[in-house]
Amino acid sequence: CVTLDVQATCWDTTVTQELLNEGFHSDLLVKVELGEDAGGCAVAARMRLPPGLYVDPYELATLQQHNLTKAVLIPDVIDVEAPEYSARALVLLLFLGPDGHCPRCSRGTVPLHARYQRPAEGTEHALLVLESPEVLLCCCHSHLSAECWEPAELDTPCSSDSTAPCQWHRTKHRPAYEESMLRVPVGLREHSALVCALTLLTMGLCCGLILAAACKYGHFS
Repeated sequence: CVTLDVQATCWDTTVTQELLNEGFHSDLLVKVELGEDAGGCAVAARMRLPPGLYVDPYELATLQQHNLTKAVLIPDVIDVEAPEYSARALVLLLFLGPDGHCPRCSRGTVPLHARYQRPAEGTEHALLVLESPEVLLCCCHSHLSAECWEPAELDTPCSSDSTAPCQWHRTKHRPAYEESMLRVPVGLREHSALVCALTLLTMGLCCGLILAAACKYGHFS
């Protein structure tokens, strides 16, 4: 009797991300191509957003109501007005849908917004680094090979519409990830005095107009 040790074939998983436009408001497109058939499994991309980038939770809720984007933010309470230097990093779990042009592909988009940066010297742009996403599978009704996939530490349901717990898995074979760069405009420190002067002048002018209107049209007893 001969025992054969058969190793599972772990297919490569390809993940790409694309920022569709530059500036403070952009759309992030994530595409995943699985090397194997994962029918019945939920596919998601987990990414870490640096402090300079955020997803507006109110905008995300509206998109999810119209079934345009499905995602989970961690934490789910975000100060959208905070500048980059007082914000913190976020974790975004973006649920991907099937790609009609590729049977083993999934894709999803989410709007990204850049925060205001500190004024810089000698440059009018700041570079924000967006790390490549981590591909996750959640197969509640099927089995993944233990040689190829390992449990991921993630306490999130298989979809944004469900509250039932599900075990997510990540591939043991780490694909070659690439970072994306987003250029956002920043103010120049050498313009600080001019900006402060114009701001004070504008505030003084507006206050004067308000007082003039109050004195002319107001009724004082």
